Amino acid sequence: MNQHLKRSLLGVLIGGMAGLGATTSLMAQSGKAATDDPALKIYRAAATKVNDLVHTKLDVRFDYPKRYLYGKAWITLRPHFYATDSLTLDAKGMDIHEVAIVKGGKTTPLHYSYDTLQLHIKLDKNYTATESYVVYINYTSKPNELKVKGSAAITDAKGLYFINPDGKEPNKPTQIWTQGETESSSVWFPTIDKTNQKCTQELSMTVPDKYVTLSNGKLVSQKKNTDGTRTDTWKMDLPHSPYLFMMAVGDYAVVKDKWKGKEVNYYLEKPYEKYAKNIFGNTPEMLSFYSNILGYEYPWVKYSQITGRDYVSGAMENTTATLHGEFLQKTDRELLDNNNYNECVIAHELFHHWFGDLATAESWSNLTVNESFADYSEYLWLEHKYGKDAADEHSYEAAMSYLSMVQYSGDKDLVRFHYHDKEDMFDQITYQKGGRILHMLRNAVGDSAFFKSLNLYLKTNAFKATEAHQLRLAFEEVTGRDMNWFFNQWYFGQGYPELDISYKYNNNKVTVYIQQIQKDAKVWQLPVAIDVYTGSKKERYHVTVANKVDSFTFAYTTKPDLINVDADKVILSKKDDHRDFSTYAYQYAHAPNYLDRRIAIEAAVEEQGRNTEAIKLLVAALKDKYHGLRTLAVSSLNMKLPAVKEAALLVLVEMAKQDPSSLTKAAAIKQLGDLKDAQYTPLFEAATKDRSYGVEAAALEALAELDINKAYGIAKQLEKDSRGKLVSAIAGIYARQGNPDDIAFVAAKFDETTGQDKLNAAFDYLGFLSKINNTNAVQRGVDQVKAMTVQFNNSQVNTYISNWLQEIARKKDNDATAVSGSDREGLQQQAAYMRKAADAIRTAVKE
Repeated sequence: MNQHLKRSLLGVLIGGMAGLGATTSLMAQSGKAATDDPALKIYRAAATKVNDLVHTKLDVRFDYPKRYLYGKAWITLRPHFYATDSLTLDAKGMDIHEVAIVKGGKTTPLHYSYDTLQLHIKLDKNYTATESYVVYINYTSKPNELKVKGSAAITDAKGLYFINPDGKEPNKPTQIWTQGETESSSVWFPTIDKTNQKCTQELSMTVPDKYVTLSNGKLVSQKKNTDGTRTDTWKMDLPHSPYLFMMAVGDYAVVKDKWKGKEVNYYLEKPYEKYAKNIFGNTPEMLSFYSNILGYEYPWVKYSQITGRDYVSGAMENTTATLHGEFLQKTDRELLDNNNYNECVIAHELFHHWFGDLATAESWSNLTVNESFADYSEYLWLEHKYGKDAADEHSYEAAMSYLSMVQYSGDKDLVRFHYHDKEDMFDQITYQKGGRILHMLRNAVGDSAFFKSLNLYLKTNAFKATEAHQLRLAFEEVTGRDMNWFFNQWYFGQGYPELDISYKYNNNKVTVYIQQIQKDAKVWQLPVAIDVYTGSKKERYHVTVANKVDSFTFAYTTKPDLINVDADKVILSKKDDHRDFSTYAYQYAHAPNYLDRRIAIEAAVEEQGRNTEAIKLLVAALKDKYHGLRTLAVSSLNMKLPAVKEAALLVLVEMAKQDPSSLTKAAAIKQLGDLKDAQYTPLFEAATKDRSYGVEAAALEALAELDINKAYGIAKQLEKDSRGKLVSAIAGIYARQGNPDDIAFVAAKFDETTGQDKLNAAFDYLGFLSKINNTNAVQRGVDQVKAMTVQFNNSQVNTYISNWLQEIARKKDNDATAVSGSDREGLQQQAAYMRKAADAIRTAVKE
């Protein structure tokens, strides 16, 4: 499961509110007071196995008008160890028509009881662990009539989704897709819906002949029926968990690829067919790369990827058939500004086919053995394909995401046997922190041991359920080392170290003091590399921090230019490093890692107003080999300072014209735009014809600061091919012009935006509404955003939207004091309407 919504939510919300001028006090309104939650006292053990699934055979057809699935299931089971004469299956919100035992091709009815969530069956006899049996169930699944609760990462839990089944929404395709994680597969077929169950599968779907189908495994037959339908049968010969079962139906284009003779197919909405290879084209290389580094070849019969409209999460690693949210469907132009995000999602779900699908977490408490590996696979792919800087930037952003979450929500154990709800496990601790822990583990044991340990873990636990201790045992067997110290502090504990680092030079010796200043009493054991640089020479020392205060002394003949603590920049921590700026200047020029250079750039940003060396460093960073650091340096320049402007201006102009990264080019244009200097008008006009929407947007906004009428005219020309940041730029210009005819564009763009992008669009839309005085348009826009919150069904999204509406209402009330007559009345009416909507959205959060 890719945590697309959760991962980007905090940044989007903060960024959106900053655009309005809201303060962090607005963010704080969403916090909840800690309570004594009785659910946290429950020990969340792995599910007890009474019966084991062996094989599931399903025959399903769909009633589009009713949003029903009519299903028949033949479930083969076997007692796990102890003999039993009963069977309990998860079956949520169904109508159960028949339950029978199957023997010799004949069915015999069985006694059962059903409480709408579980089906309790009395078997025809006592079965031992050496005997298997087949239960037949005829049922109707009614997902839209089921009352269920989702989470921040998975916003809905009805398992089976009918998208535009009546075809009444003109801009939306008709689709059916499923989402099994966490325990929602049992909405559309009876099963034992637990991660520690695994079985083989056969699924027959009867659908209108015009539609394409996808499920796990191989398509083994297609049969056309006389009523205009077709029955497709998919077969999965290797066992996997019920939450990984999937099916999808729709009018898709199928673009075929291959890897080592296996099918690798991409299912997209037809307008995106021509972009399939732009979006998914690196999948075969990923299959080779991951198979090679793990020493374990991709084990499944095929690999397909499909998109789903109105998907309730980011993406899902259904075995051999990953389902992505429609946000992945992007044109080649959009992908210019994507900064490899799409590829990280694709890599994440593919890696799950080893960690999650092959070796599966035995319980949600151990979810990290699925998700931390998928999270870390993003680092591995970026490192392989785009270099270590790209990977380290991604890792840094993941670490910041975790640290930001802890600031607002508090920390928890990585392996968590106590939680309020299993859905709570899908957070930045399981994902981003877990990925950073794996990075530290890799550094601690070395690459060779790390990947050999993963190979052993996979081979030992293939097609089984597993937990973090089994991962530890694999590392211990390979390395010959006891690894409890690492797992106890990082996997079975919480928090992170906070380090205060200082230096004392005396008699050709330097002593490095590392003090652990975190508030809790926990003392961390941290293997640390310390690099001592003198001139062009570097000497590395390996030490272990193990006490509240540790000191390490190194002799020298010439005073070092830099002492680089945590030289590999892998420790998940906060650091306060007490040293002179001269060491950061040296660090930028000599220390190799992305974070070495980033930390130096950030130090220079603080010093640029009073230190000429800091300005030199920032100008050097404008030519950094990695675009992410060039972008950081560009965005951090204080061009109001004459010395900075003089040193950087010519370089900025060249970057704005020809930097190879669209992100860096857009940042340079923004800096030049902030100067409001008419000499750059031709540069901005030329940039509004760039291939990148982000560059076009930056140029349009810069032009608007110089000549709003010219920018408005260009915006009208760009309307017909506008996506992403360009839509936001056009909306901002239209808001300034105040032409009522332009409101239709902003409203229509919001309507056509889907998935995670709709959340981003909501902030653009509300920003637009905050600046215009048109009561009908404001009320219509507020209604659209309110409807979006219902679709997202996410308490965090709804809380922030509610808070922001209140903030805009206050702004409109203030604006009303400066005008009179109908203008004042309109603004007051708009403010009241926003407050009413905010209250309704907040009430929905409480419910």
